[in-house]
Amino acid sequence: MVRFESADEQAARAQPEQAVEDLAPVTYLPGATPGMKRRSPLDGRARVGAADGAAVVALPVASGGGQHEARQGTELEREPDADAEIAAERERAERLLLQRLRGRSLSAAEARAVLRETDVGDDEVEEIVERFTELHYIDEAKLAEQIIHSHHARKGLGRTGVEAEMRRRKIVPDVILEKLEEIPDDEEERATELALKRVAQLERFDEKTIDRRLTGFLMRKGYSSSAVRTAVKAALASRGRPGSSVRFR
Repeated sequence: MVRFESADEQAARAQPEQAVEDLAPVTYLPGATPGMKRRSPLDGRARVGAADGAAVVALPVASGGGQHEARQGTELEREPDADAEIAAERERAERLLLQRLRGRSLSAAEARAVLRETDVGDDEVEEIVERFTELHYIDEAKLAEQIIHSHHARKGLGRTGVEAEMRRRKIVPDVILEKLEEIPDDEEERATELALKRVAQLERFDEKTIDRRLTGFLMRKGYSSSAVRTAVKAALASRGRPGSSVRFR
């Protein structure tokens, strides 16, 4: 059966085709094609970052760097504490040394031995000894003079005895030699004076025993063999003569 369309129906059927013809042509962005999957902006940043070495790409590296910085910060926090502990230990060492020096004079070697009782290092030990020496808290020449006064002048020790005491106190050899030269060369006179005082306590013994005891006594005092022989001979000769003495010109 043949159907006839009205004019209005013909116009309505032609209208969609005209609407399509009236649409503007589609223009794609550069690099885009129909059917392409949309890329996240982060993908592009990540790729550029990977090429440029940006931290955005290497998030694990950045995280590790943060841990390194944290560790470094912790170390920096510990360093002042360590420095403070070192300074405190040095102060304790100096106080200990000063306390010992108040009791008696010390040689440099004796001072080092005191400092090594603490936890300061060898370098700091030398620095402290040098500083105390510059300030004359440690003075080996003065210490040697004190030994001469106490052991030679007061206790009657001879040159050898004084030298032995200086070496026992670990005074440096140059100072020992210098100070020994200042001791008066009167060993025979001093040894004889000691022998004459001592022989009075040995009157009950025979001459041989007195000789042996006087010799041992003077040798322990540090007098030379020649001075001891002279002194013992004079002491034996003075026996039985009250008030006798030997004078040296």
